[in-house]
Amino acid sequence: MDEIIGRARAGFDTEGLRHGALVPLQRGWARPARGRRDRQRRTRLGKTTGIEWTESTWNPVTGCSKVSQGCKYCYAERDWGRLQHLPAYHGRAFTDVATHSNRLDQPLRWQKPRRIFVNSMSDLFHPDVPDLFIWRVFIVMAQATRHTFQVLTKRPDRAFGIISKWCDTGLVFRSGYGAVLPNVWLGVSVEDQAAADERIPILLKTPAAVRWVSAEPLLGPVAIGAYLSRTNMPGLRLMPGFIDPLPGLQWVVCGGESGPHARPMHAAWARALRDQCAVAGVPFLFKQWGEWIDADQDECPVGSPRDRWMWADGSPFFSQDGQRAMPLFCRTGKKRAGRLLDGVQHDGYPSMLDGDLLANGA
Repeated sequence: MDEIIGRARAGFDTEGLRHGALVPLQRGWARPARGRRDRQRRTRLGKTTGIEWTESTWNPVTGCSKVSQGCKYCYAERDWGRLQHLPAYHGRAFTDVATHSNRLDQPLRWQKPRRIFVNSMSDLFHPDVPDLFIWRVFIVMAQATRHTFQVLTKRPDRAFGIISKWCDTGLVFRSGYGAVLPNVWLGVSVEDQAAADERIPILLKTPAAVRWVSAEPLLGPVAIGAYLSRTNMPGLRLMPGFIDPLPGLQWVVCGGESGPHARPMHAAWARALRDQCAVAGVPFLFKQWGEWIDADQDECPVGSPRDRWMWADGSPFFSQDGQRAMPLFCRTGKKRAGRLLDGVQHDGYPSMLDGDLLANGA
């Protein structure tokens, strides 16, 4: 960390120069010249994604390791095999975490403003990612002011340690904002109440412009009302200039699990998150049902083969079963299950003003 602070004060990243990454110049940021074909190929990478809450992905880090039940059937690990033909992935195990300096400048080449998910194939704050490389990622995000960067981690303790140290030492990525960038949304993934109670309090202590949570895959009921921001709570928001003095979550994403081994998400769990957000005035986005859909949803297909139905305890459904005191699910696949909760599509996002209002670490 001291090395990072020293380099920031010197204004020159010799490590980045050595690897052909971004280096500070008098008139901004540049990279050593490359061939046209190489520039075009790297510009295309990460431009589009099927992730509903973002518009592009940017993977300067790839590879990860599992830390909780939410990681059990990791989609990134599932996709790892089909990427083995690419030089960056060939011969590597998923747990072999690698940094890619040649990808650092990609967001600077994307001219259209967009939301960018940082490291969809890894965790920026994985212990195998050097502090120096994390610093370089933040430098890029500070320069790419037209984009909004969505950083998601299951390791908020490391994020807290690094970002707090930057703030304490007066590190400045962007004039007027210090180490807290208005275009960087910092979030944690949670799958159940235990994960929420472990990770969210650490996130709320971490200096950030926008703090959010991704409850996906949602594997159990989660009560997060105490963690939500009150800035937009109905009633309080009518008070001119009211800003919640206590840090809180400003965005909640919810979704079920996809893939061949997906576990069902109960409709009651998703409704509870939706309703908690509504009470607090916090934007809520329902990403997907995933592989399974609750039978009480209008979108649940009637007449599907019997082997596609399952009770919440994992037992198969039989037509003579009758009613049970538990939810019934149908395996339809992610696309057919869709992303309507009780017939409504929820696509809430934080206000773009939130980052500017809270970028001083509120």
